[in-house]
Amino acid sequence: MQFEDLLASITPETFQRLVSAVEIGRWPDGVALTERQKEDTIQLVMAYQAKYCPSDEPFRVGADGLLVTRSKREMRDAAVASKGERIASFSLNQEDSK
Repeated sequence: MQFEDLLASITPETFQRLVSAVEIGRWPDGVALTERQKEDTIQLVMAYQAKYCPSDEPFRVGADGLLVTRSKREMRDAAVASKGERIASFSLNQEDSK
């Protein structure tokens, strides 16, 4: 089986079980993942997320398998555009806050 075929065969329920196994370090039956299983499962989860779970997160794996990053400016501009206003503003001078 090719890797792409493996990804295509994963159901959303199976994907959630894989994510859970990575998070808690155990399979649903309670058996601990081996180091090799952890590595392989993390790789599989990342590949599945990249292909089937599009995201706007600033640091993620894209559908092409490459790391997608956004600069602070891009993230700030996107947040401002979505709210139409400033995120937050704080005075650095304590005298101004009295």
